[in-house]
Amino acid sequence: MPALYDVSIPAFVRGLKNLSIMLEKGKAFAAEQDMELSELLDARLIDDMAPLTRQIQMVTDTAKFVAVRVGQVENDPWPDEEASFPELEARVGKAIAFLQAASPAGFEGREEAAVVLTTPSGAIPFTGSTYVHGFAIPNFYFHLSMAYALLRMKGVPVGKLDFLGPIR
Repeated sequence: MPALYDVSIPAFVRGLKNLSIMLEKGKAFAAEQDMELSELLDARLIDDMAPLTRQIQMVTDTAKFVAVRVGQVENDPWPDEEASFPELEARVGKAIAFLQAASPAGFEGREEAAVVLTTPSGAIPFTGSTYVHGFAIPNFYFHLSMAYALLRMKGVPVGKLDFLGPIR
């Protein structure tokens, strides 16, 4: 089985770089359309779903916490206070840098390490492997997909190749 670092961190960095480009396209589209950026930031697919701002916070948190919980990187708390495009773009950049600083060595032998996710409804125990494969990777792509869908719903000209990024 591939190392936990190899299946997570490079994919997260790639996804976040693609998100950064999609946000740039969103900002440019809003300017071209004379649209308030808040229309994009507050966009929701349905009323009880989180807006674009929260989707970006969640996708960056999900990636960061793999490095913290599994890769043994010291946590750097990030309050979820972003309210503007520049703040969200900075958060995505900060997440990319945080992940790029993570060492593959920190993930070695962590497949069976205890990882506990604390939620408002209680603690959820995982191993390093089940956390990465069963929670973090699907959760990352869920929130990344929602950010893409919200931009697309508002008319931002992004497509599948923007989501996937350069094929190498």
